[in-house]
Formats: sequence, structure tokens, C-alpha cells
Amino acid sequence: MRFKLPFQSNTLGSLLVNLIIAVGLLTFLSIFYFYIFLPNSTNHGETITVPDLEGMSLDKIDGFLSGHDLRYEINDSSYSEDFPPLTVLQQFPKPGSKVKENRKIYITLNRVTPPTVPMPDLVDRSRINAEVVLKSNELRRGHIILAPSPFLNLVKEMRYMGKSIDAGTRVPKGAVIDLVVGDGNGRTDFRIGSLLGDSYETALFKLQGWNLHLGVIEIPAGVDTTGTSPVVYKQYPDVNEQVRVGDPVDLWIAPPGYKEPNHEEEESGSDEL
Repeated sequence: MRFKLPFQSNTLGSLLVNLIIAVGLLTFLSIFYFYIFLPNSTNHGETITVPDLEGMSLDKIDGFLSGHDLRYEINDSSYSEDFPPLTVLQQFPKPGSKVKENRKIYITLNRVTPPTVPMPDLVDRSRINAEVVLKSNELRRGHIILAPSPFLNLVKEMRYMGKSIDAGTRVPKGAVIDLVVGDGNGRTDFRIGSLLGDSYETALFKLQGWNLHLGVIEIPAGVDTTGTSPVVYKQYPDVNEQVRVGDPVDLWIAPPGYKEPNHEEEESGSDEL
């Protein structure tokens, strides 16, 4: 009589034994694949802490990241006066992040040359206002140079690198602008500038800068200024007349293009009639 192993027979017990063996073998293979083979082949669970690259120069990044089993790619450029050219300003992923080996780090480099901005017009502005405008245009205020003028702290001139500069000239972001301002000790009398063609707001701003006061405002009889933007067509004292600090200035305003009637022509026309 030949002896048969349980898994070789056709009994119910042998079938159960064979099934248990098959399930056990499959379970073992699954455990081996997912928890031993796969982690070892993909470095599963092994991470690298991203180092801080901010302020590092470009010529050092490659060797530094290679030592950390990482790579890099330049994806943007910006400008900051606080860092030398071609140094890292930003990075992604951020420092301290956990990444896999050979991960690519995206960096933003500082430009070699800063972008430029147009020089704002600061002449006839107060010193405080000029400083605010400089800051909003990403420029810096340099030295304050006093000059004889009856108008204390009124900007008379703008200078860049020791030379006078006109509004609209392009300068690098972060440029240092020196301001020449009045010392308040100049003569109190001067020749008034022109307000003709200015809006009411502009004329008022100029008067404040000149340390003059607004006097009487006149609108011609029969002229409707509703829905218009009136401008100054006449002033008193007239342009280039001598005035003194604190004097009032009268303004005549009307819609743009208005021309004051010639009274002599009107009188001669009425005489003919």
C-alpha cells in the first residue's frame, strides 16, 4: 500500500491544507515584497532634510547640494540690495523640508544689475512728502543739503551721486537720492511763479509750497463750471511779480479753454451801436 501526503490526496482535509499553504505562501511573498524588497530598492522611508541655501553664491551650490544627494534648478531671478549678485534669495522646498534623495531644489537668484525706476519729481515738495515718495518708489533718501531759501524744508533740487538729476531720469532701485532743501533763512520776498492753466488742487499745492495763502476765488459771471474741471486763467499778483512770504494770492478759475472778454472791444462795439 502506497503512502500519500495529506496535500496529495483528494480529501477535504487535504484541500484545506493546500489552501492554507497557498495563502501562507502568498502572505509571505507579499510581506517580503512590500516590506523588504521594495523599501530597499526605492529607499522607502529614507529622507533628506533640505538645507538652507539663502545667501549662498551660485558657484558653491552645485558642490554643496551634491554632498547632500540633491540637485538644483534656477527658476527665477529677483533683486535685493541686501545680498550680493548671483546669490540665492528664495528656494523651494523650504529649508527643513523632508525630501527623497536626488530631489531637485528650485532657487531664485539675485540679479547682477538692479532694475531701474524713473526718478519722481520732488521739487517744490516738502521734505517729509519727498521722503515718502522716495520710499514708495524703492529709493532711499541720502543727505539733506541746506540752501538759502525762505521756505523751510521745501525741496529745491534732487541729486544722485553728487550730480543734479531731473525727474523722469531712470535710476537703479535702491539708489540714494540727496535732497537740497530750503533752510528758512533766505529773503522773505521773491517773484511768484505761474499758476495759469493749473487745476485748483495743483494751484493750492503750489501756494502751500511757496508759503503763500489762498485769497479770493473768482468765477466769471454767467460761466457754468458744473461737470467741468476748472483751471486758473488769471492770478493776482501776476506771474513774476514780487511777493512776500505769507501774502494772499487771488485766483480766477473757469473751464479749460475759457478766454476772458476784451473789455475795450466790448465798449467800442457798444459805442458803434
